[in-house]
This record gives sequence, C-alpha cells and structure tokens, in this order.
Amino acid sequence: MSHILTMIAQRLALGLVTLFVVSLIIFLGTELLPGDFAQEILGQSATPETVAALRDQLGLNDPMHVRYVAWLSDVVQGDLGQSLANGQSVSELIGRRLSWTLSLALYAAVIAVPLSLTLGILAALFRNSFFDRFANASALTSISFPEFFVAYILIFYLAGAGGPFPSISSMRGEVAFGEYLHRAFLPALTLTLVVTAHMMRMTRAAIINLLASPYIEMARLKGMSPMRVIVKHALPNALAPIINVVALNLAYLITGVVVVEVVFVYPGLGQLMVDSVSARDMPVVQGIALVFAAAYVLLNLTADVLATLSNPRLVHRR
Repeated sequence: MSHILTMIAQRLALGLVTLFVVSLIIFLGTELLPGDFAQEILGQSATPETVAALRDQLGLNDPMHVRYVAWLSDVVQGDLGQSLANGQSVSELIGRRLSWTLSLALYAAVIAVPLSLTLGILAALFRNSFFDRFANASALTSISFPEFFVAYILIFYLAGAGGPFPSISSMRGEVAFGEYLHRAFLPALTLTLVVTAHMMRMTRAAIINLLASPYIEMARLKGMSPMRVIVKHALPNALAPIINVVALNLAYLITGVVVVEVVFVYPGLGQLMVDSVSARDMPVVQGIALVFAAAYVLLNLTADVLATLSNPRLVHRR
C-alpha cells in the first residue's frame, strides 16, 4: 500500500501547486474586471477626493503584487478576508451559502448517479436495440442544450400554468426537509439531466469495451445470463473509468451550479458569486473561486485513489 500513500502525497502536492496557479489566475482575473469598487460604493455623485480616500482606506491603491501576497498569506492562514460590500467575514458568507450548494449537489447526485449507471448498463446489455438508440439520442440531446435552456424548458412544462413545482427556489426562513425537496426539485432535475448523459455514455462505453474480452466470452460459454456477465464480470473491471467520470460530474454539480442557481434564484454559492461580481466585491469572488477549485482538486484526488483501489493489479503490484 506504500505506493498508494506515495501517490496520494504526490497528488496532494500537485493539487497545492494547482491551487497556487489558480489563485494567481483568480487574482489577475478579478483585477481585470471593469469598474471601481470605491466608486460603486460612493455612487456617481462622489468627489474624486472621496473616492481616492476610500481606495486608500481599502488598500486598493497598493501595487497589485503587494495586495496579492497579502491576500495569499491570509488565505494560507485560513482567512479569506472581509466583504468590501458589507464588512462581513468572507468565510462566514461562503459557509452559509456552501451548505445550500452542497445540498443541491447531493440532491442531484442521489438521482443522477444510480440513474446513469442503470441506463448505461442497460444500454450496453441491449446494444444497438431501440432502447440503446433512444437512450443515446436522449443523452446527446441533453448534452447539446445549455443549462439555462433546459432550466427554462422545465419551468415552462412543470412550473408554468399551475404546474406542480415552483419556478423560484428561494429558501427564506426555516425550511422543512419535504418542503426543501419540493422547492429544489427543478434545479436538481436540471443538473441531473446535464450530468446523467455524460455518466451514462461513459458507463456504456466502458462496459462494451470489456464485453470483447476473452474472460467475458468464457463466462458466456459457461451459460451465464447477459445481465449476470455484465454485473459480475464486466462492471467490477469497468469501475476505474466509471469512478473517474462520476467524480468529475460530482465536481461539476458543486462548481457548475452558477447558471442554474441564478435561473431558479437558489441561495447557493453561484448566486452569491454573481451578486458579488455585480457589486465588484472582489474578496468574495476570489474566495468562492478558490472553493470551487479546491472542490475539483479534492474530488479528482478521491477519484484517483478509488480507481487505484478498485484495480487489484495496482494495489498488489510487484
């Protein structure tokens, strides 16, 4: 198992380097955004002297590299800074919204992962049948449409004209579990439709690739049923690519919710990020972008470890 620990250490080191590069890109990207935050706060009627004084008070007049080093030093110590818009701690702001985003991602994953694996296995089992062609055509159609289009289609058919679900998923006050499932169903369904197609097609391709293996042919010659051959022999050996694609899509469920949250007015990180960009609240934008990047790195690391553990040749290599 020592090589697995070595791999985890190497991946963690590579992840830290990636986060450093991402932090640099995030900082430079936010610097390039048009507009002046001091002017945004004081309004167009503010005098140049007042704007300059506020910029000096907020440290916006310091050179960019000085501000980046100071910001990165605080981030390393766990301090994401304070919101320029309201003075609240960025960590607290992100923490409150992150719970809503994770809840929505979990809601979509509970639907999408079993559904995509089942559809992928059935499409491989009934390869080239009507079901296989229909599932592939539906998957390609779902992938082709942008998220906001899928969201508005669902709103039109399931929320418009007395539909069973609300078109706005705001979560004000205490929300019971059943009420949350009802209000968040359409954003969760939108994310499900977006990620299911990718996972279903990768599952189908991985299993079909293994069905041509000699040991699968031997299992067939022994008289095993096609479903048993897939579930008992093909699926365990296809776990590595399936785990990777599932992990990537789970990361997308966390980081790719910006458009969906805005469409449904869902109070998650994506909505907070859009609001912060509009207000030129750079510490919040930078903090959210770092959280998204860290989620991608951690889920990719988890996928690598699980894919390695699922392959006996890598676990017990000589």
